[in-house]
Amino acid sequence: MQKVTFAKGDGIGPEIMDATMRILKAAGARIDWEEIQVGEEVYLSGNTTGIDKSAWDSIRKNKVFLKAPITTPQGGGYKSLNVTMRKSLGLYANVRPCNSFHPFVKTKHPEMDVVVIRENEEDLYAGIEHQQTDEVVQCLKLITRPGCEKIIRYAFEYAKLYNRKKVSCFTKDNIMKHTDGLFHKVFKEIAQEYPDIESENWIIDIGAARLADTPEIFDVVVMPNLYGDVVSDITAQISGSVGLAGSSNIGESCAMFEAIHGSAPDIAGQNKANPSGLLRGAVMMLNHIGQQDVAEKIINAWSCAIEEGIHTADIYKEDVSRKLVGTREFAYAVIERIGQKPKKIKPEVFLKDVKLNLPTYKRRPKATKVLKGVDVFVDWDGGKVDELAMKLKNLESDIKLSMITNRGVKVWPEGFDETFCTDHWRCRFEVENGHPANKESIPDVLSKALTEGIDVIKTENLYEFDGVRGYSLGQGQ
Repeated sequence: MQKVTFAKGDGIGPEIMDATMRILKAAGARIDWEEIQVGEEVYLSGNTTGIDKSAWDSIRKNKVFLKAPITTPQGGGYKSLNVTMRKSLGLYANVRPCNSFHPFVKTKHPEMDVVVIRENEEDLYAGIEHQQTDEVVQCLKLITRPGCEKIIRYAFEYAKLYNRKKVSCFTKDNIMKHTDGLFHKVFKEIAQEYPDIESENWIIDIGAARLADTPEIFDVVVMPNLYGDVVSDITAQISGSVGLAGSSNIGESCAMFEAIHGSAPDIAGQNKANPSGLLRGAVMMLNHIGQQDVAEKIINAWSCAIEEGIHTADIYKEDVSRKLVGTREFAYAVIERIGQKPKKIKPEVFLKDVKLNLPTYKRRPKATKVLKGVDVFVDWDGGKVDELAMKLKNLESDIKLSMITNRGVKVWPEGFDETFCTDHWRCRFEVENGHPANKESIPDVLSKALTEGIDVIKTENLYEFDGVRGYSLGQGQ
């Protein structure tokens, strides 16, 4: 018996979890269940994380977690429990298969069979935000080489294991040349290790547009966290319904399985919700824990119900469906078909006793790091930018004022009067002779700023790494 932690969640969560567990029991899943409480009730009890220590202990002990959707209360500074769990448990790979079930579930894309693999731990989901001035807030986008290498290698190993032919990478490195640029660079490096798998890179905007319009040209798609969150929901919806999609969250020691949709409180308790997303997540869980025999029975029974037109309201169509059912009735329909195989939907066969070959990340030798200056961010609304530049000139030493930007656009020297400016200014000080900057110059700049009455809100040091500039130019520079 496999010990598995589960949580019924909020909204429609308890209904679809009950339906899913009835099906798993009827199919003979060899699981010893351990229930925990997470989500809205825990939040509102005063725990701003939405999970207590005993629940963490259960998940970390059992290593496998099946979770129904939860609700994060609005306001009050509550953090997303989904994000917290993925990051705290090292669940770096989010895997979301999205395929069509034409003609039984209506879709414009009958040939669709796409797996979205989303980085799960970093990017803007680091959740590091600050209000810096009256007019400006910031969110830090963190992309790391270990994060890139782990998720991209996972995507190629997944494609290799499941005989997928192509891996596509979505980034926006024409704009974010250092963060998304690193993701793309690592993708090209790792792709060379898999010559039998086709690889390609798309800019996220046109890539997402093509995926929404012509998904059959894609196979496995890998991308950073935020893009993956958005694109995987779009991909699931165009396959027929977000309500059909499950996902796995895989780490080196723990794994979490769930539906990709939310808690849908507007239909909670009405026996309307489709349990398919959570059920398909549970099938992924069974495959993960080595119970492929049970996984096959369930997914094939589910396919039988779908192709016979037994549909919940979210996918019911008069010209396609035969019977409108609720959450409980759909579960019973699946249970009645355990042991059967679909006639038109391709039966699932799960690989047994195989694992992805995922080596432990190895750090590279440290690059030669040379300080070249500092970006000083200033809260200032005292007049024209030339007046600010005059004040900043008084802070110079071996590092000289080279540029002022506002929202990334160069406004000094030779800025345009038409550029709209807020009260948040990036003021760049750099060495002029190519030599390293003196480290003492940076605190000296800050000390002089106090004397000049300049409100410094943060600084970012400027470095070269092995002779390569490690910071962006200003737009217009």
